Amino acid sequence: MFSSGLNLHVFFLFVNLRLLRVYRFFGWCYFMYMKQLKVVLAGLGFGAAFASIYDAHPDVGAFGIFDPNADLAKAMAARLGAAKIYKSFGDILNDPSVDAVHLVSPIPRHVEQTLAVLNAGKHCACTVPMATKLEDLETVCRTVKKTGKSYCVMETAVYTTHFFKVQEMLRNGEFGAIQFLRGAHYQDMEFWPDYWQGLPPMFYGTHAIAPLSMLAGSPIVRVRGLGSGTMRSELHKQYGNPFPVETAQLEFANGLKGEVTRSLFETAHDYTEQFTLYGSKKSFEWQQIEDEQPVLHTLEAPRRDPAGKPMRGLPVKTERIPTGNYHTLLPEEIRRFTIKSEDYDETNPQLSLDRDASGGHGGSHPHMVHEFVRSILENRKSRINEINGANIAAAGIAAHESAMKDGEVIGIPDFT
Repeated sequence: MFSSGLNLHVFFLFVNLRLLRVYRFFGWCYFMYMKQLKVVLAGLGFGAAFASIYDAHPDVGAFGIFDPNADLAKAMAARLGAAKIYKSFGDILNDPSVDAVHLVSPIPRHVEQTLAVLNAGKHCACTVPMATKLEDLETVCRTVKKTGKSYCVMETAVYTTHFFKVQEMLRNGEFGAIQFLRGAHYQDMEFWPDYWQGLPPMFYGTHAIAPLSMLAGSPIVRVRGLGSGTMRSELHKQYGNPFPVETAQLEFANGLKGEVTRSLFETAHDYTEQFTLYGSKKSFEWQQIEDEQPVLHTLEAPRRDPAGKPMRGLPVKTERIPTGNYHTLLPEEIRRFTIKSEDYDETNPQLSLDRDASGGHGGSHPHMVHEFVRSILENRKSRINEINGANIAAAGIAAHESAMKDGEVIGIPDFT
């Protein structure tokens, strides 16, 4: 009797402990689902494009802003109504209530500020590039691992309507096998802040490289870069870079190949960040003029002569296609930010969102904010995290190194 009673007591104790663990697990899940973050946006130049999105995001309970220009911060706070102004970057780091920081600061500050945020025990998002030196990429990766905090590269190119469209078609098998990938980013940086002057083009090559890496589904392992053209001598001084244009061949771990081109100075081309995917069944080609629609090429059945013999070369159907608006991937509160504010009609929001139109960087801004916020709350790595983000940035750094060595093949480190 004593033995059986004791066994029964142990059994119920075991069951209760298991149930307690289950309750704790689901309680944690519920807490993380319901939790709202306190996020601070540091840098209100380009960063101003994200302020209203954070302010409206349902998972952001408190929002703060910082900029070295106090007047800029005051104007933004007045526009938003409830944002807390931080007087210094150090004040953000020392505030224990801050969960996450989004850095939109000059390139030379990215690594220093990223490490400071992570070491302060806060999650970090950073505008591109992640870094311009391989050793800095490695340091960021080590720090993320050491601190256990989330790190998100805010890469616009993988959240555009074009990218979502191609990704959806790729998942549906419409392209067949990927045969080749091409990316480009053309932008004139005359009269931009001093740190941009003479920057090696591939140091800021992520907008061209990132979509290729994500569509290939594979890290880049080798790069061969070439520099081209001439630019005035004063632009050589800051970085020792003589090239206004750099191009590179990329080799992915899965055997795919790609090509990217980047220009910064003295090269006549309208601003564009673009990619092209060539498939065995269909190919997607970014439009030459930004206001036009992209082009889809589709291989069709062979033409046959009167005797029924296949004629040379398969016919190709070429058409312009809409990309649509992938606002349904977002909470309703921030869907309006996928299109330009002047195109959004508050009285008829659905009609506005159903148009083939997009806001900043192809409608990518709210998608990036949402990914950063949800990756933290879901305790997972973001789509562009420290590992694949470092791989993408390293490909650009290596491409410039290769260009300076007349096309020598450069291997990419493993950041895992």
